Amino acid sequence: MKTVINTPNAPAPIGPYNQAVLSGNTLYTSGQIAINAETNTLVLDNIKLETNQVMLNLKAVLKAANMTFEHVIKSSIFISNMDDFALINEVYGSYFDDANAPARETVQVARLPKNVNVEISMIAVK
Repeated sequence: MKTVINTPNAPAPIGPYNQAVLSGNTLYTSGQIAINAETNTLVLDNIKLETNQVMLNLKAVLKAANMTFEHVIKSSIFISNMDDFALINEVYGSYFDDANAPARETVQVARLPKNVNVEISMIAVK
């Protein structure tokens, strides 16, 4: 059994998918990019602001499933330029307690949707 999770506090899906799916106690989020849900505009001013918007979007999806970043067990980060890794990591890391941070991989890719610089998805367990 699965429960679809969607919230108006995160960007609406731009394809045939949902923001997240809850299966049992496990939440699988779709990748989030830096679209501001209130204005429906991309936040591409700089990589730190872009990453922060992605994390705010993920926070909204987690909240819609009655979860927080403390429930996240795995993150996948896709970036268009590995030279941005340190700045992305700085913002991403501010959302987690180092002692309980989730498992993670970070991968450089050739291109991301809407030509953004970072996309992040998560798995969380309650």
